[in-house]
Amino acid sequence: MHAAGPHAHHGPYPEHPAGAWPAGVAYPPVEPDRFTRLVLRLHARAPRWAVPLAALGCVGLGMAYALLSDPTHSDPDARPTCLLKLTTGLDCPGCGGTRALWYVLHADLPAAARHHFLFVFSLPFLAWLFVSWAGNRAFGWRLPELRISPRVIGGFLALWLAFSVARNLPWAPFTSLYV
Repeated sequence: MHAAGPHAHHGPYPEHPAGAWPAGVAYPPVEPDRFTRLVLRLHARAPRWAVPLAALGCVGLGMAYALLSDPTHSDPDARPTCLLKLTTGLDCPGCGGTRALWYVLHADLPAAARHHFLFVFSLPFLAWLFVSWAGNRAFGWRLPELRISPRVIGGFLALWLAFSVARNLPWAPFTSLYV
């Protein structure tokens, strides 16, 4: 124990007593609030498979929403609607994604690609990234990791941006990209 007594340290960093700043740090360490401490305790006590199962549940809810809402037969102004499309009339970068998911779940890849090609293109990569991460996290599997360089990610995002702009251009052949 320190000479100051058993309650001299209240911060999360034992090498620095409460109120003292470590050398080279511009701000004092922030004490986690009650909610953050609760989340950290739950995370520490949760089984290894809980986080992948929760992520899978979220993906399942998204799929269930797409299947139950049948976005291919809903009115263009049906709720919920895209705020960008509602206010500007422009297709947003994700526009057509729910319809593409609906068509993927019904094994109609050409129709899915018609609604959002980049979403359909990225699905196998996203699925492998999830299986590899979840298998490692939940079961300790060492599956081959898909290593994607920052350049490839930047290129994909630039392509997505170009696609998002091109699908809103008002002349042919870009009008064929309207959804």
